[in-house]
Amino acid sequence: MITKIEHIGIAVKNIDSSNELFKKLFGKAHYKIEQVESEGVSTSFFMLGETKVELLEATNENSAIAKFIEKRGEGIHHIAYAVDNLETEIERLKKEGFDLINQVPKNGADNKRICFLHPKTTNGVLVELCEDRKSN
Repeated sequence: MITKIEHIGIAVKNIDSSNELFKKLFGKAHYKIEQVESEGVSTSFFMLGETKVELLEATNENSAIAKFIEKRGEGIHHIAYAVDNLETEIERLKKEGFDLINQVPKNGADNKRICFLHPKTTNGVLVELCEDRKSN
């Protein structure tokens, strides 16, 4: 079950200058910068109430963020929703006719397991589903 908007992902060309811009906008600094090697991105997170804003900068020219910026420019890349159980939600949404970009959850930033829905089945919006990774 989708429980809330977890974060909004924004593709940026330069994470350092974007951190400064969003620090001025929000009146507070980011709380974390993290590299996600598997996705070819550097991320920065701002907390706004219960919702986060994630800035995403490409770390290589083949990453999805690099391709997104080349095609569309900087801007909103995705909306992420928190879910109770990622595997259950993936199965439910497949039965409802949604196409998934990745069929199996993978590790993402900010201690999350993630899965993306293809925008062609979500009115052009890239949707990320995420749940907290369990501690061992």
